[in-house]
Amino acid sequence: MPDALPLPGRFAHLHPDDGACLMEAAALLAGDRFTDSPAGTHPVLAALARAVDDSVGDEARLALWPLAAELADARPPGRAHGPLLVGMAVDAARRVRPSSRALARQGRACRRRAERVARSPAAGPAGRVADLLWWRGPGSRRLEHAVRVLSAAPDADRRLSGLLRQAVAAARGEASGAAEVRCNR
Repeated sequence: MPDALPLPGRFAHLHPDDGACLMEAAALLAGDRFTDSPAGTHPVLAALARAVDDSVGDEARLALWPLAAELADARPPGRAHGPLLVGMAVDAARRVRPSSRALARQGRACRRRAERVARSPAAGPAGRVADLLWWRGPGSRRLEHAVRVLSAAPDADRRLSGLLRQAVAAARGEASGAAEVRCNR
């Protein structure tokens, strides 16, 4: 990691002199403007990284800092990645609350969405609008719910950090079977 990066901190910052969250550091490393939504990062992965960065303690946040370089260009092709990634977070939350009916429903919904968009032809304008509506509605709510459940676990920092590392590896195609990440477990 370059020494010139701002100090890690929670939440969004107005300027690098004030510090940077994980995604703001990724944007700087990518040569992008100072933002927490760099163009080279899948929007669902960026949302997960922001939520994890804001939810973990200072020690875990610092340990995640090297992921900024990998997040800078983690934008897998295909429309199914968003639902798969949200499903990965829901799966992690289900390991904390295995009897949660809401999480079970959300996992099934992720699988259905991922299967549906994987079978559909390349997205035209209608597909892009449908993906945006899914992400702005049920997709982001499911991700936020999963992160809240994980944040309440006794070992929240370990679980959240592990989830983000797994998600980055899957997005970059480094995990075995990354293209086949399953929404259920």
